Amino acid sequence: MKKKPTRKCVVTNEIFPKEELFRVVRTPSGEVILDMTGKANGRGAYVSKSEQTIELARKKKVLDRSLEVEVPDEIYDRMILFLKMK
Repeated sequence: MKKKPTRKCVVTNEIFPKEELFRVVRTPSGEVILDMTGKANGRGAYVSKSEQTIELARKKKVLDRSLEVEVPDEIYDRMILFLKMK
């Protein structure tokens, strides 16, 4: 049986299976993107798929510190939109 990869949420510091997290990436060119494939090049940070966690990340600027760049509100809005689409 294959082991499922796990990652830590930068907001709550809880460990989740990789598919239960959003990956936000700062690309080598400095752009911030929401990586749905989990394979984009660059520095990545993981956020759990919970609306409260996403809003807490926005309020406390956790992703800004983790990625060392200002994360636009559009990234947070897109994560919440993906949650509502499910």
